[in-house]
Amino acid sequence: MPLIPRWRFMTDEAKALTKRTAVSAGVVVLVVLVFRSLLPWLLLALAAYWIWKVVSK
Repeated sequence: MPLIPRWRFMTDEAKALTKRTAVSAGVVVLVVLVFRSLLPWLLLALAAYWIWKVVSK
């Protein structure tokens, strides 16, 4: 049983659009997961950089 019930009746353009949308959604989810895990480290690095700039003046 296909995930999309009417897949065999869809036009080639509609199938391509569906595939592109699914790939884009997957990439967005992957980027959100990676960014979410890296966010605390990025904020820490940014704060350290600002402190370094203030102290080095």
